[in-house]
Amino acid sequence: MAIKEFHITKSSGEQVKFSIDKLNRSLQHSGASEEMIQEIVQRVQDELYPGISTREIHNRAFALLKKRKSIYASKYKLKKAIYELGPTGFPFERFIRGILHYSGYETKVGEILEGTCVSHEIDVIAFKNGTLNVIECKFHSEDGLKCNVKVPLYVNSRYTDVKVPLNSQKEKPFKNTEGWVVTNTRFTKDALEYGKCTGLYLLSWDNPHGDGLKERIDRLRLYPITVSTLLSSREKAFLLERDIVLCRQLEKNNFLLDHLGVSNGRKQRILKEMKSLCNP
Repeated sequence: MAIKEFHITKSSGEQVKFSIDKLNRSLQHSGASEEMIQEIVQRVQDELYPGISTREIHNRAFALLKKRKSIYASKYKLKKAIYELGPTGFPFERFIRGILHYSGYETKVGEILEGTCVSHEIDVIAFKNGTLNVIECKFHSEDGLKCNVKVPLYVNSRYTDVKVPLNSQKEKPFKNTEGWVVTNTRFTKDALEYGKCTGLYLLSWDNPHGDGLKERIDRLRLYPITVSTLLSSREKAFLLERDIVLCRQLEKNNFLLDHLGVSNGRKQRILKEMKSLCNP
């Protein structure tokens, strides 16, 4: 396959050389066959022009996948789907709680913890294997934004304030505490170095390597409802307002589709899509 030499525009505005390998890898995560992937790559490559945005490339690949099989398109749009949990960070906090819940953690959201100096509302508290994890979530609704060092600096100051009172409890069900920062984007190099230095656990789209958000979602099949190609924006907003953030949750609470006035035939198609996303 002849490869066109083009520079494309990232969401940050940076100009980079088009990488056919990156496009291949992103399509492979959708579950599409190698034959289908190569066909889509060729179609996208034929339509490239200098300066084309990564968003345009993504949208074209998504449309081609959707024409062939919608579940492939749903999995391909995962990163964009997480941005669609916004504009507030509340659904993202509940999404993180869901991922941790199905990973064996006991979880709570929006708990108030007393600090040495002041009290703090904590986004997510998660308990597992004797460790109480104090988790702050940083949600970005725009692609291209990174979590800089100011975020873990701020979170660490809050965690430090609540850590002493937590550990000084006479009777406590945990042995250790750990502070986390979770974001749907990426951390800057300084942020990662600060997290390592202070012992904060930093979880992002691609960090830790091999166990970032993307890998956890794919491994556990905990896709947000925003990946759906069958639900409308209005229906997704209705479900998110009712704390239905995971496809798995909609499977169990499918009566909500009746409240939305979804016809029986369309309801069955949506539930089939949810089942395909939740099960191997």
